[in-house]
Parts: sequence; structure tokens; C-alpha cells
Amino acid sequence: MHTRRDFLATTLTAAGAAALRPEWSWAQGARKTILILGGTGFVGPHQVRRALERGHRVTIFNRGRSAPGMFGKDVEELAGDRASNLAALKGRKWDAVIDESASGSDAPEWVKQAATLLRDATDQYLFISTRAVYVDWSRVPMTADAPVLTLENSPVPAGQPLPYGHAKAYAEKEAQRIMPGRVTVVRPGIIMGPGDDTNRFTYWPVRIARGGEVLAPGDGSDHVQLIDVRDLVEFNIKLVEDRTVGVFNAAGPQLGTPFKALLDGVQRGAGGNATFVWVDPEFLRARGIAFPGFQIFQVMQGRTAGYSRFDVGPELKAGMTFRSIEVTARDTLDWFRTLPADRQAGLLRGLEREAQVIAEWKARRVA
Repeated sequence: MHTRRDFLATTLTAAGAAALRPEWSWAQGARKTILILGGTGFVGPHQVRRALERGHRVTIFNRGRSAPGMFGKDVEELAGDRASNLAALKGRKWDAVIDESASGSDAPEWVKQAATLLRDATDQYLFISTRAVYVDWSRVPMTADAPVLTLENSPVPAGQPLPYGHAKAYAEKEAQRIMPGRVTVVRPGIIMGPGDDTNRFTYWPVRIARGGEVLAPGDGSDHVQLIDVRDLVEFNIKLVEDRTVGVFNAAGPQLGTPFKALLDGVQRGAGGNATFVWVDPEFLRARGIAFPGFQIFQVMQGRTAGYSRFDVGPELKAGMTFRSIEVTARDTLDWFRTLPADRQAGLLRGLEREAQVIAEWKARRVA
């Protein structure tokens, strides 16, 4: 069995080989030097790989704890700390900076420090934000100009740290304040694909491949919008190559797809003989059912009516593309099957409870 470190190593070995045969064309402009603040975790290795595939020169900056030396000679590694030690970045220049590590309540301060230091050292600052910055998702369709969280429209009790959405929203503002006209903000929805250990999407190909009756929330008509991590990083690098600034939502497809269509696509990619039992969300909520995969589901009503109904026309025009859900499901399942046995077993520990709830639902309907 392979560990996450093995996965990163395999990913980046392939990246180094791909860098020798870049698909990038010189006709598109000068080769870029790119600084990635982060570079490990889930998104990072994919980001590095895509940049190398496109022929760019990559530097990463992080604490050097997750996978030092993992990237080999193809990537320059700088060590430091977003909170207290940016010394390694001083006196350097890059064509673009991709900030993927500013998260948590300290995100605004981290972006403030990095953007201030790099203000005269780069032409473009791409900040990976989140769909969680919006006050609500009641608009249909949702667009990038929908209101975002502030302390005025969504107060935070005194003394408490900024919640995730607030912190990302204020981090965006810091970048735009310090580098006006040079900032690109990308707000992903839920990210899926190989390497994702949140289980939010991974649950579905794993569970569906196992087969049998699968509990599914709603009636299949509520929409969902996700993005494969590889589509996300391809979009990021495209925005850097074109030096495109502005605010973009990274989720698809256009205006979302029904949940039933999502699970049907997963089944085509993952295989298995699963059948779906669609259950009212209130029935599930009353029983405390919160399987990992249910986190991608929202009812299309009220404040969440537009949660998965984003108009991504501007993003498609800027170069965002999507691979099929079948491909993402297959590749995610293949990756998951390389993990240690206990990690695999842990994802489906709720099968007994699932069967119980399905039985209760069927009995209720008969009664």
C-alpha cells in the first residue's frame, strides 16, 4: 500500500518527466517564473505538476515539513513561515505568485504580509479563495459580483477568530488593496479528484463501487457544482499564462447538474451494481445522518437556492474547462485504492447505519 507521500512522489516524478516535453507553445508568450506559496497538501502537487507540464519555472515557499525534497531538481524550494518568516522571498522576482496556503483566521494578515513584500517583485498575484466568501447563495444564478462576507453584514462576536469565509473575503481585499489591477481571485467550490482526503466526493465512487442499495439525499433534482483539482490548477495556470486579472468562480458545469446525474456519472466511472434510494433531507437530518459524501449536497431553496447554480460563463471564456465526472470518479477510486487498508475501511464504517435508515425510510413509505 502507498502513503500520501508516495502519491506525491509519483505525481511529481511524472511532473518532472512532463517538464521535458512541455505542451506549452512559445507562441503563447514568454515562459513564466511562478512562485507558489504552499505547494504541498492536496492542491499543491497538482499545481506544481501543471506548471511544469506547461514549461514554466517553479519556486515553492513553505515550512519544508510536509515533503522536503519531494519535488527534486525541477522545483526550487524556499523554506520559511507565512506567519513570521518571509526572509527567503526578499530580493527575488517572479512573473506571478500563486497563493494557495493562506487559510484560517490568519489569512488576511498572511496575505497582507506576503503581498506587501512581493508588491514590487511580481506582475500578478493569484489568490485561491473559496465559494464560502459569499453572504449567502440565494441568487439564481450566482455570479462573482454577489455580496461577500463582511463584519458589517455578518458580525463575528468580539474576541472570536474570523470564520473561514470571512477570513478569505478579507484576504482577497488585502491583496486587491496592496496590488490594485494585478490580482486574480479564484473562488473554487468543492474540489474533488485524486489526492483529496476530505472524503466529500471520494465517498461516492468508493461507496457506489461497493454496490448494493446506496442512500442518497433528496430526490435527485437538486443541483451540484464541483471541480476536479486538475481542472482547477489548469485554470489557475491558464490565468497566469494570459495574465488575466479579476474574480472568478471555479465550479461547474454551467448552472450545475442534478444530483442524480452526478451519481449516475460516478457509477459509470466507478462501476458496480449500486441502486440509489433517494431519501428526504429532513428525514436524514432528524436521524443525524451526515455521511461524508452528503457534504456536497444542498437543497435548492432559500439561502442555498443558488449554491450550485453559478453562471460560469466568464470563467469558461477565460479558459476554464471540465473533464467528465466519469473520469474524475474512476481516477479518484484508483487513487483511493492505493491507500492503507485501515484508511480505506474507515470511509465506509457507516454501512450498517445506512442499511438501517433505508429500512426505516421504506417502512415509513409503506405505512
